[in-house]
Amino acid sequence: MSASSFRDCQAWKDEALPLSTSSNEASKLYDAILTQYVKWRNDETLGGIEGCISAIQTADPNFVMGHVISTGLELVATMSSPRLDERLASAVKRAVELANSQNISPREKLHVKAVELFSRGNFPKACEVWEDILLDHPTDMLALKFAHDAYFYMGAQTPMRDSVARVLPHWKPHMPLFSYLKGQYSFGLLETRFYDQALKVALEGLALTPDDAWSVHSVAHVYEMRAEVDKGLDFMESREKDWQGSDILASHNYWHWALCFIEREEYEAALQIYDSQVFKRCKASGAMLDIVDACSMLYRLEMEGVCVKDRWRELLQITGPHTDDHVTLFNDLHFLMVSLGANEAGASQRLLEGLQELAKEPGDNQQHQLAKSIGIPMCKAMMEYNQGNYSRAVALLYPLRYHVVDIGGSDAQRDLFNQLLIHAAMKSENKQHHKLGRCLLVERDAVRPNSPLTRRLTQKALALHG
Repeated sequence: MSASSFRDCQAWKDEALPLSTSSNEASKLYDAILTQYVKWRNDETLGGIEGCISAIQTADPNFVMGHVISTGLELVATMSSPRLDERLASAVKRAVELANSQNISPREKLHVKAVELFSRGNFPKACEVWEDILLDHPTDMLALKFAHDAYFYMGAQTPMRDSVARVLPHWKPHMPLFSYLKGQYSFGLLETRFYDQALKVALEGLALTPDDAWSVHSVAHVYEMRAEVDKGLDFMESREKDWQGSDILASHNYWHWALCFIEREEYEAALQIYDSQVFKRCKASGAMLDIVDACSMLYRLEMEGVCVKDRWRELLQITGPHTDDHVTLFNDLHFLMVSLGANEAGASQRLLEGLQELAKEPGDNQQHQLAKSIGIPMCKAMMEYNQGNYSRAVALLYPLRYHVVDIGGSDAQRDLFNQLLIHAAMKSENKQHHKLGRCLLVERDAVRPNSPLTRRLTQKALALHG
């Protein structure tokens, strides 16, 4: 990416997305940040996203959309909570103050409003505001991407798909970042089980932009959800050089690759990816997506009976500082996996009690509102399972199985909880739970035929209970 290729003030005006700054440098830096966000790639020739954020603040300290994209990106990264992080809370406040003191466009005012709502955990309302922007400005990629991420955190699969579908006719091939819409739309399609269409759209995206890591990721999801393990392995390996440069998503794509190995019972190959890529990248970046992938991988391997040794304790060094964050329930559940795996009862209890406290007066924080009905029972179920109280784990998890989607993440990520319920049912002393476990495996086989993992669990259930 060359700095000269980014859009200046006039270019944004020509696209009917004017920015309230007179600084061409600030306009171009805004575009540079947006481009790296969409491509999941820190461009070191530009100083990466962080370097561009520093530069934009110097170029025009009062540029409202500069504050929106900088603060918005920090918020959607879910790395820290404005409830606890005074600097982040001040950054949100500063954006609001600047918006109120300047003569900016209605679109820019809505952007500030959405970021402020998101900062309070009001993800649904924030999405409504981003969608308001897109009604009048369907080519506003920042509104589209922020909404896409927020829908993902809510498990709002159909809105995530439709949000992109609505704007597609307004985008033309000559527009910057056009091809990346394919990956976004494909992801919404696969999360609503339109796998054939999702695959077609993702491959269209890759035909336009071979190094589009998000389209690669969509293809990986399709193969995962269909249990087409060999296709998944071949595809990830053949495209590795295309996607591994997208540093923000590379670890997650390696995670998908490792899931294929776990499915095939090739645990050493999965651990090799964990050690050489997933954990290594997670330790270096501290990024939340990298962290939850590491948590999930170890938990899946342990459910499969693999000894992960000291890896839990190493990972606890990274997840421990986030115990009190409570930004999303999805993150909380993954942190809990680590404290349980590392036998840190104090950290596990602290996370649960913190969530229980926030659930008492959630305000308009959507995640805290869900804590009482979903987050807390799921935490308790994991704790019971960890203590060998399998029937109790089933009693807590089973009623939630059709509501787990609300914790956010993808079907592939949440499948861990389907597996946990099956394992708990099989290990329970309750004979009704044994029947339930077999029924769940029949269901699983119906939607994901020829899965080696399902076959393995079915054989295990027969060996245990006949």
